[in-house]
Amino acid sequence: MALTLLTLFLLFSLINFIFFLAFFSFANARKQESLETDLPVSVVICAKNEAENLKNFLPIILEQDYSDFEVVVINDASTDNTLEVIENFQKIDGRVQIVNVQNNEAFWANKKYALTLGIKKAKNSHLLFTDADCAPQSKKWISGMAQHFSKDKSIILGYGGYFKHKNSLLNKLIRFETLLTAIQYFSYARLGSPYMGVGRNLAYTSEEFYAQKGFASHLHLRSGDDDLFVNEAATSTNTAICFQKEGITRSVPKTTFKEWFQQKRRHASIAGQYKQQHKLLLGLFYSSRLLFWLLFIILLIMQVYPVTLLSVLGIVLITEFLIYYKSARKLGETDVVWLFPFLEVFLIFSQLSIFIANIFSKPKHWK
Repeated sequence: MALTLLTLFLLFSLINFIFFLAFFSFANARKQESLETDLPVSVVICAKNEAENLKNFLPIILEQDYSDFEVVVINDASTDNTLEVIENFQKIDGRVQIVNVQNNEAFWANKKYALTLGIKKAKNSHLLFTDADCAPQSKKWISGMAQHFSKDKSIILGYGGYFKHKNSLLNKLIRFETLLTAIQYFSYARLGSPYMGVGRNLAYTSEEFYAQKGFASHLHLRSGDDDLFVNEAATSTNTAICFQKEGITRSVPKTTFKEWFQQKRRHASIAGQYKQQHKLLLGLFYSSRLLFWLLFIILLIMQVYPVTLLSVLGIVLITEFLIYYKSARKLGETDVVWLFPFLEVFLIFSQLSIFIANIFSKPKHWK
Protein backbone atom coordinates (compact mmCIF):
# COMPACT_ATOMS: atom_id res chain seq x y z
CA MET A 1 0.00 0.00 0.00
CA ALA A 2 2.70 2.47 1.02
CA LEU A 3 4.80 1.63 -2.05
CA THR A 4 1.76 2.11 -4.31
CA LEU A 5 1.07 5.54 -2.81
CA LEU A 6 4.72 6.53 -3.22
CA THR A 7 4.66 5.41 -6.85
CA LEU A 8 1.55 7.51 -7.47
CA PHE A 9 3.19 10.48 -5.76
CA LEU A 10 6.23 10.17 -8.03
CA LEU A 11 3.94 9.86 -11.07
CA PHE A 12 2.06 13.06 -10.24
CA SER A 13 5.35 14.79 -9.48
CA LEU A 14 6.51 13.88 -12.99
CA ILE A 15 3.27 15.20 -14.52
CA ASN A 16 3.82 18.49 -12.70
CA PHE A 17 7.39 18.66 -14.01
CA ILE A 18 6.12 18.21 -17.55
CA PHE A 19 3.55 20.98 -17.17
CA PHE A 20 5.91 23.51 -15.64
CA LEU A 21 8.92 22.77 -17.83
CA ALA A 22 7.25 21.92 -21.17
CA PHE A 23 3.84 23.58 -21.20
CA PHE A 24 4.41 26.81 -19.26
CA SER A 25 6.65 28.40 -21.87
CA PHE A 26 5.55 31.94 -21.04
CA ALA A 27 8.25 32.08 -18.38
CA ASN A 28 10.86 32.07 -21.15
CA ALA A 29 9.13 34.57 -23.44
CA ARG A 30 11.36 37.38 -24.60
CA LYS A 31 10.64 40.96 -23.61
CA GLN A 32 8.19 42.68 -25.93
CA GLU A 33 9.17 46.05 -27.37
CA SER A 34 6.70 48.92 -27.63
CA LEU A 35 5.89 50.01 -31.17
CA GLU A 36 3.82 52.89 -32.48
CA THR A 37 0.57 52.22 -34.32
CA ASP A 38 -2.30 54.39 -35.51
CA LEU A 39 -5.09 51.86 -36.02
CA PRO A 40 -8.47 53.38 -35.11
CA VAL A 41 -9.60 51.66 -31.90
CA SER A 42 -12.91 51.47 -30.06
CA VAL A 43 -12.53 50.83 -26.34
CA VAL A 44 -15.63 48.99 -25.09
CA ILE A 45 -16.68 49.05 -21.42
CA CYS A 46 -19.76 47.31 -20.05
CA ALA A 47 -20.90 48.95 -16.81
CA LYS A 48 -23.60 47.73 -14.44
CA ASN A 49 -23.97 49.85 -11.30
CA GLU A 50 -20.46 51.21 -11.74
CA ALA A 51 -20.97 54.95 -11.18
CA GLU A 52 -18.11 55.38 -8.70
CA ASN A 53 -15.66 53.21 -10.64
CA LEU A 54 -16.39 55.13 -13.84
CA LYS A 55 -15.67 58.40 -12.05
CA ASN A 56 -12.33 57.00 -10.91
CA PHE A 57 -11.14 55.09 -13.96
CA LEU A 58 -12.77 56.45 -17.12
CA PRO A 59 -10.59 59.61 -17.00
CA ILE A 60 -7.48 57.38 -17.10
CA ILE A 61 -8.73 55.81 -20.33
CA LEU A 62 -9.62 59.18 -21.85
CA GLU A 63 -6.08 60.38 -21.05
CA GLN A 64 -4.51 57.65 -23.18
CA ASP A 65 -1.69 58.78 -25.46
CA TYR A 66 -3.25 57.50 -28.66
CA SER A 67 -4.23 59.39 -31.78
CA ASP A 68 -7.51 57.77 -32.84
CA PHE A 69 -9.88 56.12 -30.39
CA GLU A 70 -13.37 56.31 -28.99
CA VAL A 71 -14.79 54.88 -25.76
CA VAL A 72 -18.09 53.04 -26.01
CA VAL A 73 -19.58 52.82 -22.52
CA ILE A 74 -22.54 50.48 -22.11
CA ASN A 75 -24.96 51.16 -19.27
CA ASP A 76 -26.25 47.64 -18.66
CA ALA A 77 -29.60 48.33 -16.95
CA SER A 78 -27.94 49.95 -13.93
CA THR A 79 -30.04 50.90 -10.92
CA ASP A 80 -27.62 53.57 -9.67
CA ASN A 81 -26.60 56.78 -11.48
CA THR A 82 -24.22 55.07 -13.92
CA LEU A 83 -26.05 56.53 -16.95
CA GLU A 84 -25.85 60.05 -15.53
CA VAL A 85 -22.11 59.67 -14.95
CA ILE A 86 -21.55 58.49 -18.54
CA GLU A 87 -23.64 61.35 -19.90
CA ASN A 88 -21.56 63.85 -17.92
CA PHE A 89 -18.37 62.41 -19.40
CA GLN A 90 -19.87 62.63 -22.89
CA LYS A 91 -20.58 66.34 -22.39
CA ILE A 92 -16.90 66.87 -21.56
CA ASP A 93 -15.39 64.53 -24.17
CA GLY A 94 -17.04 63.74 -27.50
CA ARG A 95 -15.08 60.48 -27.81
CA VAL A 96 -17.43 58.93 -25.26
CA GLN A 97 -20.27 57.03 -26.91
CA ILE A 98 -23.24 55.77 -24.90
CA VAL A 99 -25.24 52.57 -25.24
CA ASN A 100 -28.13 52.45 -22.78
CA VAL A 101 -29.42 48.90 -22.35
CA GLN A 102 -32.77 48.13 -20.76
CA ASN A 103 -33.57 44.73 -19.31
CA ASN A 104 -35.90 42.59 -21.36
CA GLU A 105 -37.41 39.19 -20.74
CA ALA A 106 -35.32 37.33 -23.32
CA PHE A 107 -31.93 38.68 -22.21
CA TRP A 108 -32.45 39.51 -18.55
CA ALA A 109 -29.15 40.40 -16.85
CA ASN A 110 -27.17 39.06 -19.82
CA LYS A 111 -23.85 40.86 -20.26
CA LYS A 112 -23.35 39.30 -23.69
CA TYR A 113 -26.49 40.98 -24.98
CA ALA A 114 -25.26 44.34 -23.69
CA LEU A 115 -21.79 43.81 -25.17
CA THR A 116 -23.29 42.90 -28.55
CA LEU A 117 -25.14 46.23 -28.63
CA GLY A 118 -21.91 48.00 -27.69
CA ILE A 119 -19.96 46.28 -30.44
CA LYS A 120 -22.62 47.26 -32.98
CA LYS A 121 -22.34 50.87 -31.78
CA ALA A 122 -18.53 50.97 -32.18
CA LYS A 123 -17.42 52.80 -35.31
CA ASN A 124 -13.99 51.13 -35.48
CA SER A 125 -13.29 47.51 -36.36
CA HIS A 126 -10.48 47.09 -33.81
CA LEU A 127 -12.15 46.57 -30.44
CA LEU A 128 -10.40 46.77 -27.06
CA PHE A 129 -12.33 45.55 -24.03
CA THR A 130 -11.91 46.33 -20.35
CA ASP A 131 -14.10 46.65 -17.27
CA ALA A 132 -15.40 49.72 -15.47
CA ASP A 133 -13.25 48.96 -12.43
CA CYS A 134 -10.05 48.60 -14.47
CA ALA A 135 -7.24 51.11 -14.84
CA PRO A 136 -4.58 50.98 -17.56
CA GLN A 137 -1.14 51.09 -15.97
CA SER A 138 0.27 53.50 -18.52
CA LYS A 139 -0.87 56.07 -21.05
CA LYS A 140 0.32 53.66 -23.75
CA TRP A 141 -2.19 50.91 -22.93
CA ILE A 142 -4.19 51.26 -26.15
CA SER A 143 -1.00 51.46 -28.19
CA GLY A 144 0.48 48.47 -26.37
CA MET A 145 -2.48 46.26 -27.15
CA ALA A 146 -3.24 47.61 -30.63
CA GLN A 147 0.33 47.15 -31.90
CA HIS A 148 -0.20 43.38 -31.93
CA PHE A 149 -3.00 43.54 -34.48
CA SER A 150 -1.90 42.59 -37.98
CA LYS A 151 -3.24 41.09 -41.16
CA ASP A 152 -3.14 37.65 -39.53
CA LYS A 153 -3.68 38.54 -35.86
CA SER A 154 -7.27 39.41 -35.01
CA ILE A 155 -7.35 38.40 -31.32
CA ILE A 156 -5.03 39.91 -28.69
CA LEU A 157 -4.82 38.42 -25.20
CA GLY A 158 -3.70 40.92 -22.55
CA TYR A 159 -2.97 40.75 -18.85
CA GLY A 160 -5.55 42.09 -16.42
CA GLY A 161 -4.10 42.08 -12.93
CA TYR A 162 -5.42 43.43 -9.63
CA PHE A 163 -4.36 46.31 -7.42
CA LYS A 164 -2.13 45.44 -4.48
CA HIS A 165 -3.51 45.75 -0.95
CA LYS A 166 -0.91 45.72 1.80
CA ASN A 167 -1.20 43.19 4.61
CA SER A 168 -3.99 41.29 2.89
CA LEU A 169 -3.62 37.54 2.47
CA LEU A 170 -6.78 37.42 0.34
CA ASN A 171 -5.30 40.00 -2.01
CA LYS A 172 -2.18 37.89 -2.45
CA LEU A 173 -4.33 34.81 -3.11
CA ILE A 174 -6.37 36.65 -5.75
CA ARG A 175 -3.27 37.96 -7.47
CA PHE A 176 -1.51 34.58 -7.31
CA GLU A 177 -4.52 32.88 -8.92
CA THR A 178 -4.57 35.61 -11.59
CA LEU A 179 -0.84 35.10 -12.22
CA LEU A 180 -1.22 31.33 -12.56
CA THR A 181 -4.17 31.75 -14.94
CA ALA A 182 -2.14 34.17 -17.07
CA ILE A 183 0.84 31.80 -17.17
CA GLN A 184 -1.50 29.13 -18.49
CA TYR A 185 -3.38 31.08 -21.16
CA PHE A 186 -0.27 32.92 -22.36
CA SER A 187 1.69 29.65 -22.52
CA TYR A 188 -1.01 27.75 -24.37
CA ALA A 189 -1.33 30.61 -26.86
CA ARG A 190 2.45 30.53 -27.42
CA LEU A 191 2.19 26.77 -28.03
CA GLY A 192 -0.48 27.34 -30.67
CA SER A 193 -3.50 26.32 -28.61
CA PRO A 194 -5.11 29.48 -27.15
CA TYR A 195 -8.05 28.68 -24.92
CA MET A 196 -9.10 31.82 -23.03
CA GLY A 197 -8.62 35.51 -22.37
CA VAL A 198 -9.86 37.91 -19.72
CA GLY A 199 -12.40 40.65 -20.41
CA ARG A 200 -10.41 43.06 -18.24
CA ASN A 201 -7.89 43.31 -21.07
CA LEU A 202 -8.84 41.70 -24.37
CA ALA A 203 -8.94 42.85 -27.98
CA TYR A 204 -10.35 41.49 -31.19
CA THR A 205 -11.75 42.76 -34.46
CA SER A 206 -15.42 43.19 -35.24
CA GLU A 207 -14.86 41.00 -38.31
CA GLU A 208 -13.78 38.16 -36.00
CA PHE A 209 -16.80 38.78 -33.78
CA TYR A 210 -19.27 38.59 -36.66
CA ALA A 211 -17.48 35.63 -38.24
CA GLN A 212 -18.18 33.71 -35.02
CA LYS A 213 -21.78 35.00 -35.02
CA GLY A 214 -20.96 36.88 -31.87
CA PHE A 215 -21.84 35.06 -28.67
CA ALA A 216 -24.63 33.05 -30.33
CA SER A 217 -23.31 29.60 -29.43
CA HIS A 218 -23.19 30.41 -25.70
CA LEU A 219 -25.61 33.28 -25.35
CA HIS A 220 -27.71 31.14 -23.01
CA LEU A 221 -24.83 31.07 -20.51
CA ARG A 222 -24.55 34.09 -18.22
CA SER A 223 -20.74 34.11 -18.12
CA GLY A 224 -18.08 33.51 -20.74
CA ASP A 225 -18.21 36.67 -22.86
CA ASP A 226 -14.41 36.64 -22.78
CA ASP A 227 -13.05 33.10 -22.35
CA LEU A 228 -15.76 31.20 -24.25
CA PHE A 229 -15.49 33.60 -27.18
CA VAL A 230 -11.70 33.19 -27.26
CA ASN A 231 -11.99 29.41 -26.82
CA GLU A 232 -14.24 29.27 -29.86
CA ALA A 233 -12.57 31.84 -32.10
CA ALA A 234 -8.85 31.72 -31.29
CA THR A 235 -6.45 29.63 -33.36
CA SER A 236 -2.71 29.12 -33.61
CA THR A 237 -2.51 31.71 -36.39
CA ASN A 238 -4.98 34.48 -35.47
CA THR A 239 -3.98 35.07 -31.83
CA ALA A 240 -1.23 37.19 -30.27
CA ILE A 241 -0.37 37.94 -26.64
CA CYS A 242 0.52 41.27 -25.04
CA PHE A 243 2.43 41.30 -21.77
CA GLN A 244 4.64 44.38 -21.94
CA LYS A 245 4.14 46.69 -18.95
CA GLU A 246 2.55 49.40 -21.09
CA GLY A 247 -0.28 47.04 -22.03
CA ILE A 248 -1.30 45.90 -18.53
CA THR A 249 -4.49 46.85 -16.70
CA ARG A 250 -5.30 46.40 -13.02
CA SER A 251 -8.69 46.07 -11.39
CA VAL A 252 -10.27 46.53 -7.99
CA PRO A 253 -10.03 43.14 -6.21
CA LYS A 254 -12.63 41.60 -3.95
CA THR A 255 -12.10 42.34 -0.28
CA THR A 256 -13.91 39.41 1.33
CA PHE A 257 -13.43 35.71 0.77
CA LYS A 258 -17.19 35.29 0.21
CA GLU A 259 -17.21 37.80 -2.67
CA TRP A 260 -14.14 36.23 -4.26
CA PHE A 261 -15.60 32.73 -3.86
CA GLN A 262 -18.81 33.78 -5.64
CA GLN A 263 -16.81 35.45 -8.42
CA LYS A 264 -14.72 32.31 -8.99
CA ARG A 265 -17.85 30.15 -8.94
CA ARG A 266 -19.22 32.25 -11.79
CA HIS A 267 -15.98 31.96 -13.76
CA ALA A 268 -15.64 28.22 -13.16
CA SER A 269 -19.23 27.49 -14.15
CA ILE A 270 -18.46 27.79 -17.86
CA ALA A 271 -15.13 25.92 -18.00
CA GLY A 272 -17.05 22.79 -18.99
CA GLN A 273 -17.85 24.50 -22.30
CA TYR A 274 -14.20 24.64 -23.39
CA LYS A 275 -12.90 22.51 -26.24
CA GLN A 276 -12.23 18.91 -25.27
CA GLN A 277 -8.44 19.11 -25.45
CA HIS A 278 -8.41 22.17 -23.21
CA LYS A 279 -10.69 20.56 -20.65
CA LEU A 280 -8.43 17.51 -20.63
CA LEU A 281 -5.20 19.44 -20.14
CA LEU A 282 -6.61 21.85 -17.55
CA GLY A 283 -8.27 18.99 -15.69
CA LEU A 284 -5.07 16.95 -15.72
CA PHE A 285 -3.06 19.87 -14.38
CA TYR A 286 -5.47 20.58 -11.56
CA SER A 287 -5.89 16.90 -10.66
CA SER A 288 -2.16 16.32 -10.61
CA ARG A 289 -1.65 19.30 -8.29
CA LEU A 290 -4.43 18.17 -5.95
CA LEU A 291 -3.22 14.56 -5.80
CA PHE A 292 0.42 15.62 -5.46
CA TRP A 293 -0.33 17.52 -2.25
CA LEU A 294 -2.80 14.97 -0.90
CA LEU A 295 -0.36 12.11 -1.38
CA PHE A 296 2.50 14.15 0.07
CA ILE A 297 0.48 14.81 3.26
CA ILE A 298 -0.61 11.16 3.56
CA LEU A 299 2.88 9.78 2.98
CA LEU A 300 4.40 12.29 5.37
CA ILE A 301 1.97 11.22 8.09
CA MET A 302 2.77 7.56 7.34
CA GLN A 303 6.51 8.36 7.41
CA VAL A 304 7.07 6.52 4.12
CA TYR A 305 10.57 7.21 2.78
CA PRO A 306 10.57 10.72 4.29
CA VAL A 307 13.96 11.66 2.83
CA THR A 308 12.83 10.74 -0.69
CA LEU A 309 9.51 12.47 -0.10
CA LEU A 310 11.04 15.74 1.03
CA SER A 311 13.69 15.61 -1.70
CA VAL A 312 11.06 15.29 -4.42
CA LEU A 313 9.01 18.08 -2.83
CA GLY A 314 12.06 20.32 -2.77
CA ILE A 315 12.87 19.70 -6.43
CA VAL A 316 9.24 20.33 -7.46
CA LEU A 317 8.98 23.56 -5.45
CA ILE A 318 12.28 24.91 -6.78
CA THR A 319 11.15 24.21 -10.35
CA GLU A 320 7.80 25.87 -9.75
CA PHE A 321 9.41 28.86 -8.06
CA LEU A 322 11.62 29.53 -11.08
CA ILE A 323 8.65 29.42 -13.47
CA TYR A 324 6.47 31.57 -11.21
CA TYR A 325 9.21 34.11 -10.55
CA LYS A 326 10.28 34.53 -14.17
CA SER A 327 6.64 34.97 -15.18
CA ALA A 328 5.80 37.28 -12.29
CA ARG A 329 8.70 39.59 -13.18
CA LYS A 330 7.11 40.19 -16.56
CA LEU A 331 3.74 41.01 -15.03
CA GLY A 332 4.76 42.93 -11.90
CA GLU A 333 3.60 40.29 -9.42
CA THR A 334 6.85 39.09 -7.80
CA ASP A 335 5.70 39.74 -4.22
CA VAL A 336 3.16 36.88 -4.35
CA VAL A 337 5.75 34.31 -5.43
CA TRP A 338 7.44 34.12 -2.03
CA LEU A 339 4.28 32.66 -0.49
CA PHE A 340 3.44 30.41 -3.42
CA PRO A 341 3.52 26.98 -1.67
CA PHE A 342 0.93 28.16 0.88
CA LEU A 343 -1.12 30.08 -1.71
CA GLU A 344 -1.05 27.14 -4.11
CA VAL A 345 -2.35 24.65 -1.52
CA PHE A 346 -5.06 27.08 -0.38
CA LEU A 347 -6.05 27.76 -3.99
CA ILE A 348 -6.23 24.07 -4.88
CA PHE A 349 -8.63 23.27 -2.06
CA SER A 350 -10.64 26.45 -2.70
CA GLN A 351 -11.07 25.34 -6.32
CA LEU A 352 -12.20 21.93 -5.12
CA SER A 353 -14.82 23.64 -2.95
CA ILE A 354 -15.93 25.76 -5.91
CA PHE A 355 -16.25 22.67 -8.11
CA ILE A 356 -18.39 20.92 -5.49
CA ALA A 357 -20.57 24.02 -4.93
CA ASN A 358 -21.21 24.38 -8.67
CA ILE A 359 -22.41 20.78 -8.89
CA PHE A 360 -25.37 21.65 -6.68
CA SER A 361 -26.15 25.15 -8.00
CA LYS A 362 -25.03 27.38 -10.86
CA PRO A 363 -24.42 31.14 -10.59
CA LYS A 364 -27.10 32.89 -12.68
CA HIS A 365 -26.17 36.55 -13.18
CA TRP A 366 -22.97 38.38 -14.06
CA LYS A 367 -23.77 40.97 -11.36
